[in-house]
Amino acid sequence: MANYLEIPFPRVENPFDGHIHIHKWREDGTGRLYIHGLEEYRQKCGLKYIALASLPSGNPIPVPRDVGNNIMCAFYKLANENTFAYGGFIYPSYPANAEEMKDMSLVTQLDELKEIGFDGVKMLEGKPNLYVKVGKELDGEFFENALSKMEREGTYVLMHAIDPSCFWTNASEENVKKGWYYGDTSKYPTNDALYQQVDNLLAKHPNLNLCLAHFFFCSENPEKLEEMFKKYKNLTVDITPGGEMYIGFDKRPEYFKEFFEKYKDRIIFGTDMDFTPHLESGIWLCDRVYRFCATDETLMSFDDHKIKGISLSGDAIQKIFSDNLLKKLDGKPKPINKEALKKYIKKYQHLIIDRELAAYIEELSREYL
Repeated sequence: MANYLEIPFPRVENPFDGHIHIHKWREDGTGRLYIHGLEEYRQKCGLKYIALASLPSGNPIPVPRDVGNNIMCAFYKLANENTFAYGGFIYPSYPANAEEMKDMSLVTQLDELKEIGFDGVKMLEGKPNLYVKVGKELDGEFFENALSKMEREGTYVLMHAIDPSCFWTNASEENVKKGWYYGDTSKYPTNDALYQQVDNLLAKHPNLNLCLAHFFFCSENPEKLEEMFKKYKNLTVDITPGGEMYIGFDKRPEYFKEFFEKYKDRIIFGTDMDFTPHLESGIWLCDRVYRFCATDETLMSFDDHKIKGISLSGDAIQKIFSDNLLKKLDGKPKPINKEALKKYIKKYQHLIIDRELAAYIEELSREYL
């Protein structure tokens, strides 16, 4: 077998990793800044574009999650022209309180993110540990005005909703430590309840430009996803690993080959790569997902399983690994409005938990703004 991506994405024009995160702003050991590190990943993987999905709220592992993540993503767009970014909602306290958020309502935040030049919105609020922290149903009143606005304006929304079903039954010790075990249903909703909330949300907003991350955790029950595709014309999913997803795909290879070809306009590539970049890990993720889709090779894949590639058509490969997301995002990254970013930093800098990061943002402001 050839080395990882020896010829990066050989069948794709303008390959695009549509699902990347920044967890740290400085690389462990070397001290290299994130604003340079991810560019090396993009180049080594032969990617034309990357999209940063901000995580300004949620489980504070490995570092605090707050508004600083939105700001970091905006600076990355300023420094690297081939970068898209999706901003996230911030909450001054938990559970979320609409009265407390009057000058930073979700609609206000949408306007601010759009004015800065974000290309879409990342919602992690459907991941069960953040769901219970925010304390608001996805199909409830709290998100209604923001969802209506995003539907009306065609905003691209990358949503993590639910999690693998095993997280309710037999999550690994590592995932338990991360807060990803939801067996206590007195605290957490069931995965069926969250599936229903997303379906209810789409029933109210059928034209929402929504991408459900990680195949909506439907590799064991893709018929459920197919029914949603039939109902909601703008709905897409990404095939960002979760390893359990690819193990599920491998159980029904002929079905999924047909599924991917049939819905080749509705599937988007991503890796979940993060900074600090472990380059070998990121390259491996690109390689596994691409080879699974583009070849019929037998691969050592996630969780030490072997899977066989489904060898999709060239048309499907081009759409999944580039065209679908570029079309959703109007073909090129939006420019950053420096004055809007300065205003945003001034308004929200008091919510940055990591004061060393706050100082670094001041430094970046002097350099870039």
